[in-house]
This record gives sequence, structure tokens and C-alpha cells, in this order.
Amino acid sequence: MVDGPEFFEVGARRIAYRLRDGAPPTLVFFPGYASDMEGAKALALDGFAANRGLAMLRFDYSGTGSSPGRFEDGTLDLWLEEALALVDGLTEGPLVLVGSSMGGWIALHAALARAARTQAVVGIAAAPDFTEWGYADAEKTTLRHDGRLEQPNPYGDQPQLTTLGFWKSGESMRLLDSEMGIHCPVRLVHGDHDEDVPLDIAFRLKDQLRSGDVQVTVIKGGGHRPSAPHEIDAIRRTVAALLEPPE
Repeated sequence: MVDGPEFFEVGARRIAYRLRDGAPPTLVFFPGYASDMEGAKALALDGFAANRGLAMLRFDYSGTGSSPGRFEDGTLDLWLEEALALVDGLTEGPLVLVGSSMGGWIALHAALARAARTQAVVGIAAAPDFTEWGYADAEKTTLRHDGRLEQPNPYGDQPQLTTLGFWKSGESMRLLDSEMGIHCPVRLVHGDHDEDVPLDIAFRLKDQLRSGDVQVTVIKGGGHRPSAPHEIDAIRRTVAALLEPPE
């Protein structure tokens, strides 16, 4: 790979990405909300791909990380469009989609949209439908009235911003209310001390997936951003097991 990110044009947007050449399937990492492709989980999986000689695609949604644009212009459907454009334009063959938090939500939509190519899906603290269960009624009222909501950010100095546009896009892309036509293996890794995405979401998601091969791995004491060595190792082992040929 080159030292810095490369860029892929999606309409008028320039999306930063890093593509590792290698054998199939291609691992595709979907970052979480306001996160990017240089986080601990993405880098750990990139190292895993390098050691295994696998192809891997990482990228930043528009307005995040190395991708130019305004974060407040981002919506779930826009970021899904970007993800699918990169997958279609830069990769071939089977895919293993790995999504963190909101990225797990987008990865599920990508699996539905590219079912023929998706070999497996891994959700790390996956957060489908968080625009519904993740906001109190008062916060939703603020969004509708002011068009934006700023909340304390436990992961940085700047407030965490949600726009009305993003919230509406999430409400239109909810998945947990009905069965999901995903038939490939799905693995969900979730900490039982996750204060942002309740563990119950993983089990609700498990129940709505049509696939008969769904497993939930619960990390005792794990929070929303698994970064301890044993947590990262659990993610790597989960992906590695999906690559094993069936007995």
C-alpha cells in the first residue's frame, strides 16, 4: 500500500481509502459514527489481513477522517452509497464485511445490497436503528425543533453532533422491525458493559436475521470500544474462524 490514503470519486465527493492487495475474500471495514479507518480495530484487522495475505479495504465516510467535506452533511444513506461505490469500484469477488457500531448498521445494508458477493458479516458492537432506541424523546424533540443535537462526547473534546438529516435517514433505514434477508454467516461481538449500544440489540439483531448461522460472542466487562488485547484478539479470532473451510 502507498504511505497515504488514496481517493475515490463518488459524485462530487472524494472518499479516502486504503486498499491492501491480497487473496480473496476481501475484508471491508466500516467505521463507526464520527470514527475513521485509522482506529485500533481497523488497524488490527489490517495487520491480520497482511499476515494472512488477504485483501482489505478501509475507508473514511465523507466529512470524516481523511475524506473532505462537512461532517454535518453526512447521512446514513449517503455513507452507504459511498461504501457501495468503493466496494464496486475497487474490489472483486467475495467479501467479508466488518462493521463497528454504526458501521455495523451500514454493513448490514451493504450485505443486503450485495448479497451475491457477501460471504460473511461481522458486527462489532453493531448499532442498527440507533436513531430510534439511542435518543430520548426530549432529544428527538430537540432534533425536530432545532435541526441538530449536540451531546457530551465521551471520546473527545468536541460535542457529538447529530443532525436532523442524519436522524431522518436513519429512521428510513431501520432494520430491526422486520426479518432481514441476510443468509450468510453473521458474527456479533458485543461487550456486556457497553453503555452506548445495549447488549440486547445484539440479541434482537440475531433474532431478525434470516441466516441460520448467527453467533453472538459476549465479552465480559467489554465496553463500546473494545481495545484491550483480549478484545481485539476476540475480533481477530472471529474473522479467522469465518475463513476456515467447512469440515
